Amino acid sequence: MLQNSKAFSSFSVSDIQQAKEFYQDVLGLEVKDNSMGVIELVVSSSSNILLYPKPNHVPATFTVLNFPVDNIEQTVDELIAKGVNFEIYNQESIKTDQKGISRGNGGPNIAWFRDPAGNILSVLETS
Repeated sequence: MLQNSKAFSSFSVSDIQQAKEFYQDVLGLEVKDNSMGVIELVVSSSSNILLYPKPNHVPATFTVLNFPVDNIEQTVDELIAKGVNFEIYNQESIKTDQKGISRGNGGPNIAWFRDPAGNILSVLETS
């Protein structure tokens, strides 16, 4: 029934202008203003991702957006230089190094960080 639908993702943020600046200026994504007062993240070879303002926004407690990268070390270093703080986990199931990169935990090398609204995003190494 939905196999031919062009699905897209969306999530809320507390401040649309702050989100626009973060995704555009810090992460380097193309950001489009939408006439409905929302913004769209333009991601290569993917449907646009819709971000909408929500006055009573509560940050997601799970990863809402993953960015596959070729070199996680380089990407994390570049984002740290732009002021991004990576999450440090020291749990039984997830451990990260001092940069916030989880390595050899049963999945790809991955690092989590938050957008200005507190939503959890990640970069993960694909090579």
